[in-house]
Amino acid sequence: MAATAQSARADRAARSLCDPAASPEAKALYAFLWRIYGRNTLTGQQEGVAHRAPIELDYIQRVTGRQPAILGLDYIDPRDNAAVNERATAWHKTGGIVTLCWHWGAPDIGPGYENAKKGFDLRAALKPGSPQNIAMRRDLSRIGDLLTVLRDRNVPVLWRPLHEFSGDWFWWGKHGPDAFKALWALMFDEFTRRRGLNNLIWVAGWAGQNIDPAWHPGRDRVDIAGADLYAEDHGDLAPMFQEVKAIVGDSVPICLHENGPIPDPAGLGAQADWLWFMTWHTQWLMDPAQNASDRLKAFYGSQRYLTKDELAAAGFAAP
Repeated sequence: MAATAQSARADRAARSLCDPAASPEAKALYAFLWRIYGRNTLTGQQEGVAHRAPIELDYIQRVTGRQPAILGLDYIDPRDNAAVNERATAWHKTGGIVTLCWHWGAPDIGPGYENAKKGFDLRAALKPGSPQNIAMRRDLSRIGDLLTVLRDRNVPVLWRPLHEFSGDWFWWGKHGPDAFKALWALMFDEFTRRRGLNNLIWVAGWAGQNIDPAWHPGRDRVDIAGADLYAEDHGDLAPMFQEVKAIVGDSVPICLHENGPIPDPAGLGAQADWLWFMTWHTQWLMDPAQNASDRLKAFYGSQRYLTKDELAAAGFAAP
C-alpha cells in the first residue's frame, strides 16, 4: 500500500507544470490534459486577426453544429492584441481552452509576420545592454503586459512561443539550437520568475521537417511538446509523432501544434496519440482541398475528437 501511494505521488510530480508557482487554473487544465491524453484528442482552430472579424468559428458551427475545444490566437498585430485578450477571456468564460502564439517580428524592425522572417542578431540580443537586447526586452515587456491581463482574469493559456523553432524561416531559428534555447530560457525566466505569469502552460513546437533533440529547451521549461507539418492528406502523421516521442518520451503530452488537413481520427492511437490538433485559419480550414465540409463534419462528430460542448462531460471544469 505504501509503495502504491509513493508511486502515485511520483506520478503526480512527474506530471507537474514546470512553473512551481502555477495557478490553480493552469494546474487544473494540465491535469485534465493528462487525463485525456492517449484516449481523446482535442479539436483546435486558429483564428485570423480579430480586427478583421474572424470567420473560422462561424464556419465550423455552420458546417458541424459544434465548436472546437481549443481556440488559437496570435499576438501578431498590435492593433489586434486587445481584441485577442477579449476573445481569449470570452472563450475561457464559456468553457473553452485558449492557446496563444506570437509571430514575433524582428525586435529592431517591427511587428508582423513578414518581419518575423527577417534577420535579427539573436546572439547580440543575448548580451545584456546591447541595442538588440534592449529592443528584445522591450518586446518581451509588451507581451508580458498582455499576458498579465489574462493572468489577472484567471485565464490559463497554452503558451506556444517561438514556434517552428527548428526551422530556419523565423529569426529565432536562424542561429542554431544553443542560441534558441538561451532565448527560450530568457523568456521563461522573464515571464515566470520575474513577472509571475503563473497562468502559462509552456508548449514547445518543433518544425516537422527537423525534429532534432538538440533544440529541446528541457523538461524544466516545457510542459507540452509538439510538431507541425502541413501534410497534403489526412494522414495520422505517425512518423512525426514518434520522432517527438523519441525526444520527450512520456515526460510530457505531445500535440499537433499546427496543421492544414485535419488527421482522420480513425487513424489515431498509440502510434499517433496527438493531444490536440490546431487547424490554421482561413483557407487552411475552408478550402475544400484542405478540409472538405463533409469530412470536417464527420471528424468533429467522431468519438476520438472532443469538441467544446463535450469538455465538461470529459472532466474539464468550466470557470
